[in-house]
Amino acid sequence: MVIVLAGLGGPLLAASGRIVIPVVVGELLAGIALGKTGAGLIKAGDPTISFLGDIGFACLMMVAGMHVPLSDRALTRSLGRGAVAVVASAALGLGGGLAIAHGLGIGHPAVWAILLATGSAAIALPALDEAGVTGDWALLAMAWATVADVVTIVAVPLVLNPSKALHAGLGVLAVAAGAVVVLGIAEVLGREHDVRALRRESATRAWALDLRFALLALFALCALAQWAGTSIMIAGFAAGLIVAVRGGPHRLSNQVSGVANGFLVPLFFVVLGASLNVRALVQTPSALELAGALIVGMALVHVLAGVVIRAPTWVALIVTAQLGVPAAVVKLGLSDGVLSAGQGAAIIIAALASLGICAAGTAIANAKAPAEGNRAHADAHEHAHAHEHEHEHAHEHGHGHGHGHA
Repeated sequence: MVIVLAGLGGPLLAASGRIVIPVVVGELLAGIALGKTGAGLIKAGDPTISFLGDIGFACLMMVAGMHVPLSDRALTRSLGRGAVAVVASAALGLGGGLAIAHGLGIGHPAVWAILLATGSAAIALPALDEAGVTGDWALLAMAWATVADVVTIVAVPLVLNPSKALHAGLGVLAVAAGAVVVLGIAEVLGREHDVRALRRESATRAWALDLRFALLALFALCALAQWAGTSIMIAGFAAGLIVAVRGGPHRLSNQVSGVANGFLVPLFFVVLGASLNVRALVQTPSALELAGALIVGMALVHVLAGVVIRAPTWVALIVTAQLGVPAAVVKLGLSDGVLSAGQGAAIIIAALASLGICAAGTAIANAKAPAEGNRAHADAHEHAHAHEHEHEHAHEHGHGHGHGHA
């Protein structure tokens, strides 16, 4: 009950004022207040709470996978340029990761590189919708965030424990193969008349069969991931990609979002907040320096990558937003002993700051949209006026020519 009540802190904070505050901020703050840093009412290490948190983590990654716009054919035209942006940000991120690791003496340069270069399609897409941005720049931002999301999610379990990278990589391949099998089964069953009739009956009688099968696929892939020695984050993301590829009914997306965003994902962020020791961030100068370096670095890496592909600054700022990957890095890093408590808190603080950077990009896009619209309207008006002038000139010329002939 305490965790559910804490989860309500997200919507309450988000609805408290004119400033747009992501709901996850309130959930993390509630977890911090009631967990290790604060009252100690939520024990993140409790086996039951930890198990529910793992399910929430898998659901978070599934929702992230569902937000990847694989069915958007217009997106494919921008994937090449988006991939170039990801390569540029990865190269810049690697340099930044090395600088952070050696400058602060904390090691793990590949971890910091991923955090500097990653993005989140689940955040970038709603931000673009909120800004009302369409056209080529919006498609580029979507492509950039999508490729960055997929690449960095796959890379997280590999870089957190380099000594087991080969084993984890094989696990990723096993989960990918399992996802392909699940997708193939779904495609075959989807063409069967009896299955289609059963799904129609489910929609009429509210059996939620699509949701049940989606959760079955999710948990089967999670079991495969654990058996193969990789993270359930890969399994969750793969399950979400299956839904994105299939382009399932709208009600399935609503049902999955209801189960995930109504309970399991807020529970994960509350438990994640409860596991953080923010006091360690305040008491450890290197952790504060890490938070600052990550915030500055992620903005700089994305802006410079935007310069490489000649994208507007606001596109790079929107793509800077990240949430799923930092949460995964902290969860896995703390449980495996790769990260310290202060470093985990620093990563979450930087991730929250990235949401503010994204909001700044959205505001710039909103400010530019009317100006670009007015400029386009003026150009159209000028073009129409010139066309009218040419028409009048041609009419006068034709009239004069006809009069001379007469």
